[in-house]
Amino acid sequence: MGELKVIDVTCALIVDSQNRVLAAQRSSTMSLPLKWELPGGKIELNETPEECLVREIKEELDIEIKILKKLQSNTHTYPNIIVNLIPFISKHVSGVISLKEHASYQWLDGNELLDLDWAEADVPILHNYLNTLNAI
Repeated sequence: MGELKVIDVTCALIVDSQNRVLAAQRSSTMSLPLKWELPGGKIELNETPEECLVREIKEELDIEIKILKKLQSNTHTYPNIIVNLIPFISKHVSGVISLKEHASYQWLDGNELLDLDWAEADVPILHNYLNTLNAI
């Protein structure tokens, strides 16, 4: 067995005007099929995390976002890869959500967020996000 590769991935806690967070369900053909995740994607060469996130959200959901705040990253080891997940609180600026890769999406209040079957790497980020809300 070779060493697992670490990939840097961004994700967005996209918040709407009612402070609900967008959750996206992975399609049945993606890795971690039908798990829920915070949308985002892999950082490409010479791309900042912020540039990556804006691009990925446009590609995956066809909406424009504005990044508000970076949260603490979470590194998670899956059986075949290590993901360094870099989260940003963002707001939906324009566009209507059109799913390009995902099976479904939901807008969730903070007290509903942890009810879904999330991809493991996203769970600590959700807890951290909820803790920041409670600290206000």
